[in-house]
Amino acid sequence: MCVDPHLYKATQSDIQKLENADIIFYNGLNLEGKLSDIFVRMGAKKPTVAVTETIPPEKLREPGEFDGHYDPHVWFDISLWTYAVERVRDALMELDPEHAETYRQNAAAYMKQLQELDGYAKEQIAQIPERSRVLVTAHDAFGYFGQAYGMEVMGLQGISTDAEYGVKDVQNLVNTLVERQIKAVFIESSVSPKAIEAVVEGAKEKGHDVVIGGELFSDALGAAGTPEGTYIGMFRYNIDTIVNALK
Repeated sequence: MCVDPHLYKATQSDIQKLENADIIFYNGLNLEGKLSDIFVRMGAKKPTVAVTETIPPEKLREPGEFDGHYDPHVWFDISLWTYAVERVRDALMELDPEHAETYRQNAAAYMKQLQELDGYAKEQIAQIPERSRVLVTAHDAFGYFGQAYGMEVMGLQGISTDAEYGVKDVQNLVNTLVERQIKAVFIESSVSPKAIEAVVEGAKEKGHDVVIGGELFSDALGAAGTPEGTYIGMFRYNIDTIVNALK
């Protein structure tokens, strides 16, 4: 996961790391934008694997943006992200067959942790009153999350963090917040809070107080060495932040 992937330009240091790697894993589903060309070139030299390539197309979300591309934020549905775990496992077993059993065991242990995380997410979200299960964020990164965990998701911008939004978009979201008495919205670690702050102010002007319920991780993990710097830690943090603000 990376921030603003469609705008990101690989540095010489990035290229060198890829050159030195034994195998390259990337998300796929057009998440990497222009970086995809680099992965194609690298694929001629070494195993280069899109971890989402085995997810059945019928399970993917078509957001109506980026003609011909699916929503790439599949990690927000744990049942879909397990396909990525299996793809990584299989690629490592093929690359290093001598340690195939170790990869198989480690993947099985990790899958068990993901199942426990999925159960935790469902258990925690059940604490939010049904009418309050509305997740409002800056951009449309949480569609899979909403489908998997029974939450209505509203994003001010589209899937790309570079998407444009206007006064009308802000006003429409403000009207929804007021009409449905939604009490919290969320900023994101990879998106400027300016857009959501405008929504909060707009609701306030209409007599409805909305708080910023916290910062969610959408297109990036937390800092290395912190719990949020891992997939499981990031996901759990998001769940706790959402539930604490909306329950």
